[in-house]
Amino acid sequence: MIHQMGLYGEYFKSIKEGKKKVEVRLNDEKRRKIKVGDTIEFTKVPEQDEILQVTVTELKIYDTFQVMYEDIPFQDFDCEGWTMKEMVDGTYEIYTPVQEKEWGTLAIRIKY
Repeated sequence: MIHQMGLYGEYFKSIKEGKKKVEVRLNDEKRRKIKVGDTIEFTKVPEQDEILQVTVTELKIYDTFQVMYEDIPFQDFDCEGWTMKEMVDGTYEIYTPVQEKEWGTLAIRIKY
């Protein structure tokens, strides 16, 4: 199955270069349909001028982004050298704590 998602340019580039191995999302209804072995087609946003296909190799569900970041090395997100506060604050710029509480979080390990 192919799942379509938007991805900001810097993260898009990081996956393309093989540095970012884990994509972070809310574990919402759309994401709960993803299975290991599925394909994710990322569209670079906002330009929408490039597409990248990756294979899902592992899915891990967490209650919070912080618990996820305590479990997975920062380098897998291409964020080596970041602090825990920077990781969590950066994620809250995209998702709210209310959304996090409602859905939980999902770490999607991918292979380009």
